[in-house]
Amino acid sequence: MSLFDDLSRFLEARLEEFIRNNPHLELEMLTEQLQREEQKTIKLITDLQLQERQAQDQILATAQEIQRWHVRIQKAKAAGREDLAIPAQAKEDSLLREGNHQWANMQSLKQRIVQSQQLLTKVKQRREEVQAKARAMKSDTTKYTTNEGAKTPDSKFNYSNSNFDDLEEQFRRWEIQDELEEMKRNRKK
Repeated sequence: MSLFDDLSRFLEARLEEFIRNNPHLELEMLTEQLQREEQKTIKLITDLQLQERQAQDQILATAQEIQRWHVRIQKAKAAGREDLAIPAQAKEDSLLREGNHQWANMQSLKQRIVQSQQLLTKVKQRREEVQAKARAMKSDTTKYTTNEGAKTPDSKFNYSNSNFDDLEEQFRRWEIQDELEEMKRNRKK
């Protein structure tokens, strides 16, 4: 098992290094993760709203039941039937406690909905920030590749510091690609 663990750790380390060396890939992964989080939060909000509607329906049903028992208590008292009025009062009290519990549950659901909506707003903002950063990075890469193609044959002997930076970037990319190919070959063995 340790050989497999060592290989797994080695591959994870190489993948992390590759992602660090290619920040645009890290941004893409972060964007995807934020989109998944956004979808999960939207589903959570929908579920909570459904639960809130169900809680409201339960509260209404309990309120109707309380009214029904209240009328019965009044009738029993008016008829002098304390033997019915006292248990009916106990039933109404029980329904009131149940209604209070249902009300507290609904308030809790409303609070969770508000918190989830705030979370959704934050996740959307973060995703938009990451996407903007990725677009900026992509446009920088596009500028780099279009400027590279604009060299004339005579310019190969006239490198400035920025051209050496470009050369450094080309070598870095080539070395990363070479390392990836080596990793693929090693995995096939």
